[in-house]
Amino acid sequence: MPSGAIILELREVSKSFGTVSVLAPITLSVARGRSTILIGPSGCGKSTLLRLMLGLLRPDAGSVYFRGVELAPHNVRELRQAMGYVVQDGGLFPHLSAAGNVSLMARHLGWDAARIRGRLNGLTTLTRFPREALARYPAQLSGGQRQRVGLMRALMLDPEILLLDEPLGSLDPLVRAELQEDLAEVFRSLGKSVVMVTHDLAEAAFFGHEIVLLRDGRIVQRGVVEDLLNAPADPFVTRFIRAQRRFDGGSP
Repeated sequence: MPSGAIILELREVSKSFGTVSVLAPITLSVARGRSTILIGPSGCGKSTLLRLMLGLLRPDAGSVYFRGVELAPHNVRELRQAMGYVVQDGGLFPHLSAAGNVSLMARHLGWDAARIRGRLNGLTTLTRFPREALARYPAQLSGGQRQRVGLMRALMLDPEILLLDEPLGSLDPLVRAELQEDLAEVFRSLGKSVVMVTHDLAEAAFFGHEIVLLRDGRIVQRGVVEDLLNAPADPFVTRFIRAQRRFDGGSP
């Protein structure tokens, strides 16, 4: 892949917590304008890998590059402003309204009120969030609404890449299906680079241009879902797919 087509890259990155190895040395590139889905069983290292990409964790060895620049203590805060981060249930501050959560970083960076208001209006339309709910606090919002606020907050500074950690995992099936459709439309309309963590193969197939299957801190296989189905690289791939009882080859 040409270097200009890569927005984020990990080179021989590993991570341990104490004596527990969470990620073996991993090399992985994320294509610009594409969706890369990290999938695997609980404890396989998906969320740790995402936090390394964001610079929230430092690797024990190896390097993480964003737009060709290595993430380091002196530049990680600045580079992170070009990354949007979405966590499960939105990760909202309970003492701030929906609008306050969304605009927090913009206000910190000194945006004027008119610019913030214009961006908020655009994001509520994009995410189909009711404008009258912007004044509500997280406890007054539904799970789906909190997730939309988390997405708006991640998009507020118009980042080049979105990183999402199990963004729909806590939602009931009907709300989850609706948000999957809306998220997919947001990804298509904005053309953002996306990295998403999920444990659900149907969701991975629905969103992903490329699926990266992990086990015990290692990449077992990467490719489109048909590769995993028709040419499994390891018996674990087949076992993992069979365990996804509702997987039907593409629909969430």
